[in-house]
Amino acid sequence: MDLTPLHVALMLSILLCSLVAGLLFGFAIVVMPGIAKLTDKKFLLAFKHMDEIIQNNQPLFILVWAGSILTVLATLVLGTMNLTGIQVYLLWIASALYLLGVQLPTFRFNIPLNDSLQALDIDALDDSSASASRTEFESPWNRWNRFRTANAVFAVSMLLILLFQI
Repeated sequence: MDLTPLHVALMLSILLCSLVAGLLFGFAIVVMPGIAKLTDKKFLLAFKHMDEIIQNNQPLFILVWAGSILTVLATLVLGTMNLTGIQVYLLWIASALYLLGVQLPTFRFNIPLNDSLQALDIDALDDSSASASRTEFESPWNRWNRFRTANAVFAVSMLLILLFQI
């Protein structure tokens, strides 16, 4: 196989999108079910502390997350210029799934939910307020994370199929 810029971009897209998919999947099947067993305040604090790592620009997280977006965009441009037929359709569908089905909900729903949690003074909440805050956060966050996870897995699968076709 000749390693063209398209091949390199596609392989980097697959790697970085797979890492993002794995992170989302891990949250969906391990992290959130695990912390769901905590009391309301402990749940809110646990998630807040995990999110603080991301909010403080953890370098590897930023590299993988932002890198996945950039490599998908680069792959989309290079692929649109160099591919034909079903390959272009696969690339566009995979890119749309990833950018619109993973990244858009992240920025539109999950990050605002995270930000609202970061703004809470959890220690100052009474039990009723903690329960209400958890309810407002947990269910929508999990729903959108499951949506992102499924789209990430499908996008990576389509990118892998494309890799074996070019």
